[in-house]
Order: sequence, then C-alpha cells, then structure tokens
Amino acid sequence: MDEDILHKLEGRLGPLHARQRLAIETDHEAQIFGHGLLSFHIENWYPVHSIVRNALKLTGLYWRGRRNTESILVKRNDVVFKELPPLFDGFTILHISDMHVDMNEAAMQRLIELVGDKHYDLCALTGDYRGKNLGPFEATLNGVARVRAHLKEPVYGVLGDHDTIQMVPGLEAMGIHILLNESEVIVRGDQQIYLAGIDDAHCFKADDIEKAALQIPFGEFSILLSHTPEVYHQAAHAGFNLLLSGHTHGGQICLPGSIPIILDAVLPRQMGAGAWRYHDMAGYTSVGAGSSVVPVRLYCPPEITLHCLRSG
Repeated sequence: MDEDILHKLEGRLGPLHARQRLAIETDHEAQIFGHGLLSFHIENWYPVHSIVRNALKLTGLYWRGRRNTESILVKRNDVVFKELPPLFDGFTILHISDMHVDMNEAAMQRLIELVGDKHYDLCALTGDYRGKNLGPFEATLNGVARVRAHLKEPVYGVLGDHDTIQMVPGLEAMGIHILLNESEVIVRGDQQIYLAGIDDAHCFKADDIEKAALQIPFGEFSILLSHTPEVYHQAAHAGFNLLLSGHTHGGQICLPGSIPIILDAVLPRQMGAGAWRYHDMAGYTSVGAGSSVVPVRLYCPPEITLHCLRSG
C-alpha cells in the first residue's frame, strides 16, 4: 500500500473509513485466492477468459463481437418529475458507466470521439473504470484521464466492484469528484437539487445510503448514483427520485432480441438494462460503454446516455 495514497485517503475520508475500505478489499482478495470463504466469479477466474474467447472464435462470433464494442450508441432518456424544480427543466446528465478502459483501446477512442460534441449540464460516471478486479491500476488512471480530458465539468462518479479505493486520489486529481456515501447540492438560481453517490454495494458491500442521504432535506429532489441497480429497494424507500446505475452490461453477450444469457445482478430482469420504475422512483441501468472478461458484445451494443430531466 502506497503511504502517500493512504495519507490522501485518510485526509479525504477520515482514517476509519479509509482503513475499513482497504481492509474489505484485502479480505476480498484473500477470498478470491482461496484463503478465506469461497468467492467464485467468472471475472475472478482468469483462465476462463481464454476459454470464453476461444469458444467465441470457434463459433466465428469473436471478431464480429469485438467490432461491436466500438459501435457505442448515444441514447436519450427523457424523464418527467412533478417534484423537479422548474429552473431544472431540461437539465441534462451525461451518464457513462463500466468503461473498463484498459480492456479495449479502440472502444475508448470511439467514446472520446462521441463525448466531445455532446451538450449536457453534468456528467455522471457510475463505476468500473478498471478492467481487472485486482492488481495495478496505473493503466486505468491513464485511460480514464484520456476520456476525462474530453468531458465538460462538473464530473461526478462512484466506484464499482472492479475499482479499488486507492484510485480515488488519482481520479479526483483529474477532476472527477468521487461520491463515497456522500451528497452534493446542485444550484440553479434560487433553486437546487441534490446528487448523492454510494460506494460499491455489489462486491465490497461498502454502501451506506443513509449516510449519503443525511444532508438531503426531506422532500428535496434527489438523484442517487450507484454502480449496481441492486439497491433499488433502499434507494426508493430513502426518497430518491432517480437512480442511475450500470454494472449489468445488459448481459454483454446476449441472444437475439437483447436477451441476456447471464445477468450478474440480483434484481428483476426488466431492471437489467434501460429505463424502469419502482414505486415513485425512476431508474436507469446503463449497459455500459466498455466490456468485461472479453472485449466482445453480441446483441447488446455499448452505450452512453443523455438523461433529460423534465418538470411536469
């Protein structure tokens, strides 16, 4: 552990939170390598990556799927809220998730080309900047920096299950405000909305929605950033109006009709991709701009999303 990074994390988060999160990462790594409870996941068992890649090559789908990773769609999601302050009518959020920047350089170059001419008021990054779950992250920070150079301010983000908290000082140094169970107020004139973000809830279980919502006055319009949509129950009952997430990749390798073969999340299938609602809360699950395990997408094109908030 780099002492300079530890010092910056303790200054940013406080000694208790920083050391707890680092200890959780250490325990998770021990589980993966068999020193603790069994923690099997296809992303953690690296020999299976070659098996999947070779199987796709045998079927003739690999190179087609690899080309698909560069065909990033720009989707638009208009959402109407009666609670939205009138001055925020038309407020637009550029939502980018699951870049896995070190997995596919060509896909990231295409992402850079797309974001350069987009008009929006705020950029939200919902985690999984890194390709692997473990190991060095310098290449990740370099890749994110190349994308960040083309994003308009302000840029907010949360961590995903592939991301170590040790990346936070580097991400914030390049102008990405990482929300770790925290909230920020966004002001227009004499009106405001709130943006909150939680730490990873899927793998590290470091999320704390109560703490994230603590500074949000009751009844104020609020948006929650979470890497995984699996927190939809808690988010809705905490009073959030909109939940933006990613993680699922929409399945990444799907059957015709975008039917996922595997959806790595415990939630209703209709919440696995795109727009959905739960009680009074609107939600959106991005299928991501990058790819995981292998740089291949079938019947599930990558995306970035422009969410336009409407008052009505």
